[in-house]
Amino acid sequence: MPTETELPLASPLQPVTRTATWRDYYELGKPRVVLLIVFTAVVGMLLATPALPPFNALVFGTLGIGLAASAAAAINHVLDRRFDIQMSRTRFRPIPSGHLSERRALAYACTLAVLSVVVLVGLVNWLTAILTFCSLIGYAIIYTLWLKHATPQNIVIGGAAGAAPPVLGWVAVTNHVDPYSLLLFLIIFTWTPPHFWALAIARRDEYAKAGIPMLPVVYSVEFTRLHILLYTILLVLVTMLPYLTGMSGLIYLAGAVLLGGAFIYYALALLTRPTELLPMKTFGFSITYLAVLFTVLLVDHYVMIRF
Repeated sequence: MPTETELPLASPLQPVTRTATWRDYYELGKPRVVLLIVFTAVVGMLLATPALPPFNALVFGTLGIGLAASAAAAINHVLDRRFDIQMSRTRFRPIPSGHLSERRALAYACTLAVLSVVVLVGLVNWLTAILTFCSLIGYAIIYTLWLKHATPQNIVIGGAAGAAPPVLGWVAVTNHVDPYSLLLFLIIFTWTPPHFWALAIARRDEYAKAGIPMLPVVYSVEFTRLHILLYTILLVLVTMLPYLTGMSGLIYLAGAVLLGGAFIYYALALLTRPTELLPMKTFGFSITYLAVLFTVLLVDHYVMIRF
């Protein structure tokens, strides 16, 4: 079987070359991204109550939010197909590779979106359904169709949609937006720029070729490295808020300090002694950072230690 680099480049107008398989639809939903989204939503559900959340909120809330996230990812595939074909990271996705037609992909996305609304309205609550749908529109339409191509601050502004899942999870349990849930939103919102800008540095030439105005394309790699460091420092300060507001205890504080120190180390290395592989290492670490931070927050919730 030929490797990915041996396969011929697809054309933006390449027709569907074979019958789509379940794996094509699976990849259309960006499962690794959705897994992190769903995880942060579940953490929001568990933090919303001292005990375990109600069955409907936990199971059907997770299902509904996951379906919406997958729908948004599929719409992103459809809208970005002309740009995906120009980037080595994305040109073998189901649509640009000719494995799946745009019409089928859009029908699949709409089906997932409708199922998400039905599940959340019927089995969770209206507020979760409305906020989840707004988040879907924010990412799939406002960010992908407009912000991504309009400004180098695209990922900063568009990060709001990606930061919503823990709030959605919290609302699924309580049926209202709690100030503590907004702290979780703020953490992810602040985490998104240094996370994504590290990838943008690694793929700068591809973004430039595709005409997408990412920060290192419009300004410079050096400018972006500085902003990664500044946002990482801001992120570390923001992660102190759950402890300072009494939402969490010493377990979380220790974890946040250690993780924040590691993230700052990566950001400083990017700025002062950059290497070719370091941006992708930083990008990979940022994913681990967020997953571990929310895990520590969850552990702290059930084993609270205070002064």
